[in-house]
Amino acid sequence: MIIKDQTFDEERALYGSKGLEVRSCRFDGPADGESALKESSDISVRDCFFNLRYPLWHVKGLKIEGSEMTELCRAALWYSHGIKITDTKMHGIKALRECSDVTITGCDIVSPEFGWSVDRIDMTSSSAVSEYFMMRSSDLRFENVKLDGKYSFQYITDSVFTNCTFDTKDAFWHARNVTVKDSVINGEYLAWYSEDVVFENCTIRGTQPLCYCKGLKLINCLMEDCDLSFEKSDVEADIVSPVVSIKNPSSGRIKVKSLSELIMDDPEASCIVETEEG
Repeated sequence: MIIKDQTFDEERALYGSKGLEVRSCRFDGPADGESALKESSDISVRDCFFNLRYPLWHVKGLKIEGSEMTELCRAALWYSHGIKITDTKMHGIKALRECSDVTITGCDIVSPEFGWSVDRIDMTSSSAVSEYFMMRSSDLRFENVKLDGKYSFQYITDSVFTNCTFDTKDAFWHARNVTVKDSVINGEYLAWYSEDVVFENCTIRGTQPLCYCKGLKLINCLMEDCDLSFEKSDVEADIVSPVVSIKNPSSGRIKVKSLSELIMDDPEASCIVETEEG
């Protein structure tokens, strides 16, 4: 069934729909209704405008293309599964939560608390502005994603990021089994308390990165303006740039081009730190 060029503002306007194609419709109006497509399945949405709350909860099988979710479209997708979103603006708070099997391509995301507790999400060629981004999510595959965040990727697991740019502090706290490749990470206090995190061919900038880590690896990375790095961390690192300072890494081996200051005043710190100068 195809619905085209209509406006819906009532409560649960298309509740429980199955096999529906929604084209060039608006979910907006004075009735200010919620949950337009809740509990639906096999839904295709194209060129639609969402300006009301909670439109896509408990949906199984969902495609969204060329659409817009405004700031008033709060908590747009919760508890939904099998989702593909392309060329869409997602500008409402808490836009994706407790969902699984999600693909996002070419999207513009402006959404505090985006992507909490999501399992299996592929995101490519997209941008995001989000304060708490992807918290407690798993099996993320990101490529060519630009993020402006604050407390990003906290408690995530089993994820890979490639060719991304992240401007965010406190990123990857408590993350486990994560690989970041060919990316730029600008921020503060990177990846504290993480476990089995790998940075490969990355540029890392900011104060006090990579402290209290277990199983940390850096492969062919640049570290710029990084001071008090690696405190209390178990680390294997190959750093091809100067580092401002390293403080009390607990174990492992760090190779660095040059080092302005090495602070080893903890008697339990046993990491080997080498520079090109010897």
